Amino acid sequence: MTHRTRPLDGITVVSLEHAVAAPFCTRQLADLGARVIKVERPGSGDFARGYDQRVKGQSSHFTWINRSKESLALDVKQPQAKAALLQLLQTADVLVQNLAPGAAARMGLSYEALKAHNPRLIVCDISGYGADGPYRDKKAYDLLIQSEAGFLSVTGTPETPSKSGISVADIAAGMYAYTNILSALLLRGRTGQGSHIDVSMLEAMGEWMGYPLYYAFEGAPPPPRTGASHASIYPYGPFQAGQDVGEVGTVMLGLQNEREWKAFCDIVLQRPEVATDARFDSNARRNQHRAELQALILDIFAGLGTAQVVERLDRAGIANARVNDMAGLWAHPQLQARNRWRTMATPAGEVPTLLPPGVNSAFDYRLDAVPAVGQHNTAILAELGWSAAQIEALQAPRAEAI
Repeated sequence: MTHRTRPLDGITVVSLEHAVAAPFCTRQLADLGARVIKVERPGSGDFARGYDQRVKGQSSHFTWINRSKESLALDVKQPQAKAALLQLLQTADVLVQNLAPGAAARMGLSYEALKAHNPRLIVCDISGYGADGPYRDKKAYDLLIQSEAGFLSVTGTPETPSKSGISVADIAAGMYAYTNILSALLLRGRTGQGSHIDVSMLEAMGEWMGYPLYYAFEGAPPPPRTGASHASIYPYGPFQAGQDVGEVGTVMLGLQNEREWKAFCDIVLQRPEVATDARFDSNARRNQHRAELQALILDIFAGLGTAQVVERLDRAGIANARVNDMAGLWAHPQLQARNRWRTMATPAGEVPTLLPPGVNSAFDYRLDAVPAVGQHNTAILAELGWSAAQIEALQAPRAEAI
């Protein structure tokens, strides 16, 4: 198939990255055509490579967010390796890093130090708390930021706060880094100048916590933890069905307005009088009397099979969904029908991969291989003009830094 121009074709991104936030950001850039050169520690590489061995002996995290990248293994504490990195940055478009606080600056990789040699360079620093303030040097992992941002206070059951099942703080920071870099590239197209981007995981999560923040405006009670149910709309969440007919299952449903509430009572519950019951005739009162309404719904659903409940919900125009596990998502009929699955190469062989969200008629996403550690050293260094002897000397084994 003929290659169609992608939005970031010709853009070179160098990334000193590990774990999730920065690699997630740069994979989005690679999907759009950018050349992403991932700088890794020689031998072990990004420590996320060792998180687990679920994908043909490879890490699930690493496989997910490192396709379409080139791996350059450098011990940047060594003078020759650092010289190679600085040479690479002289012509790069973007530097992304999520090293420990202050580590990049100590290596001479701050925006201020680099822009003198490459004024068009965009430098994006991703950290837990940002480049200044009293928390600047505090260690930050995904769960810790979820906690600091108040996410755990609104997630879980009334008895037990719960973390997100995915690295939501890392993903939030990675997405804001990605969109900020796209904005910086657009700005550079107008001004000719690079810029510095400072992305904080806490601030990314703070943005995503906007609804509960305003719900608790001026000291109002915050949203309660309600498990898989909605904190402020009811009924909205999972309901058991089929106990009395031997077809036990869970139905997820959600109501958004009073018109849907009336249809729910008329068609799904087949109890139209419930719609005007003084305990349930507005969302605020349904929230206030959740226990009574839940008991009523569960009593009716117990005598219906899950398929029968779903049929009634569909007929009433009430939103509903299956409660899928990972096997259900792998086999989801909608993803299959829209042809969203592809294959990508990894050091251990081909594996399935989802296309990025968003179907664009003008180009096809880049879906190249997940690299092995240092796989592209020779090619990249040769591009920089290094001789075979220089490359061999740089890649000679060294004692691990203490």
